[in-house]
Amino acid sequence: MTGHASGTFEVKITPQTDDNAANAGLGRMTIDKQFHGDIEGTSKGQMLSAMSEVQGSGVYVAVEKVTGALKGRNGTFILHHTGVMTRGAPQLTITVVPDSGTGQLQGLKGTMSITIADGKHSYDFEYTLAETP
Repeated sequence: MTGHASGTFEVKITPQTDDNAANAGLGRMTIDKQFHGDIEGTSKGQMLSAMSEVQGSGVYVAVEKVTGALKGRNGTFILHHTGVMTRGAPQLTITVVPDSGTGQLQGLKGTMSITIADGKHSYDFEYTLAETP
């Protein structure tokens, strides 16, 4: 089954401290999300980031575990983020980690995009999932 899911989410990003001055420009954060819409659930994750000396250029990677329901099918899955910003121009890839789906989400594959407009976050999720036997 091929599907599309969309909705909104709230996110709380909490910086983690690093007392090593040599790590200036590097960041580590925890992620807590609440999903609404076609995905109803929560996620917990970790993010690493680095900023270059050029304004608007940097990178982040993140891994988050989503727990909840995708269009009524319960389980968990893991998302992998890779974000690159080149002088203010963003490029973001978010994919489902292979074989990370559990419960009724076993076999889930897909990619997610995120939109931030007027301070609100929304997602679009293109996915494939085996039919329920």
